[in-house]
Amino acid sequence: MAENQERPEIFDEAGMPRRRARALRLGFRGGADFLIREVAQLVIERLAEVKRDFRDAAVVDGGAGVIPGALVGAGVGHVALAEPFPAAVPQPNVEARPWSSVLAFEPGAHDLAVSAMVMHGLNDPVGHLVQLRHALRPDGLMIAALFGGQSLAELRASLAEAEAELTGTLAARVAPMGEIRDLGALIQRAGFAMPVADTERFTVTYETPLHLMRELRAMGESGILRDRRPLRRDVLARACQLYAQHFPTPDGRVQATFEIVFLTGWAPGPGQPKAKRPGSAAVRLADALGTTEHKAGEKAPGSG
Repeated sequence: MAENQERPEIFDEAGMPRRRARALRLGFRGGADFLIREVAQLVIERLAEVKRDFRDAAVVDGGAGVIPGALVGAGVGHVALAEPFPAAVPQPNVEARPWSSVLAFEPGAHDLAVSAMVMHGLNDPVGHLVQLRHALRPDGLMIAALFGGQSLAELRASLAEAEAELTGTLAARVAPMGEIRDLGALIQRAGFAMPVADTERFTVTYETPLHLMRELRAMGESGILRDRRPLRRDVLARACQLYAQHFPTPDGRVQATFEIVFLTGWAPGPGQPKAKRPGSAAVRLADALGTTEHKAGEKAPGSG
């Protein structure tokens, strides 16, 4: 692949504020914000484990002010906020910035950077992480939360089976989401030190698959693909039948999986642990294990 080849535009980034505005009209704050509230709690728990006071946070929030409010409540003194939700509720100690894929954060001015439930809809996730790193001071902490590859596996499978059965073709109906191994590699590519990736999985039940799809719209998470093909009514109806057949709950509802991947890394700084160069070990592995070292191809005593 040529180095100057343009990056494919998979997601409709420009439509993100429009989708979030629709979400507010459909009741995002009336209960469809449950995942972002869970993410906020998990971010605060991770900060508590670090045992460090954070004073200046740069936040990209996909949750209408939920994350900034949680950070201020946990003692963060000032939050610079890039918010794709329009007309987010003003909050003390929170300074809103215009939403853009180019983040308007002052370089090196923050000791904490948080990206919450936005990155899975961006065409350049590594560039997003690089911008967060540039916003941090040396030894500043970055936490990103996004949908992982197991999210909506039931919906994805049902739509694919219905479409293949009725049309003989397949189309992207659920946005592609990264697996934790691949997402973890992004942290190192973005230049963070001590990278960690972990995951939290939630199983949620809905009355019907259509109730799930309506809630996805109320989350602002539907229609994020740039090139979308209309979904035929018969395909949708068949997908709902298959969903109810394959993924029922004992009480007659259907289940849906949401996987949240957390990426954590530190802006490089003095005093951080560094990997030793190869050959610099002071103790041989054989000595540490209390065994005898044998050259390659040499049999151990007593072996056949």
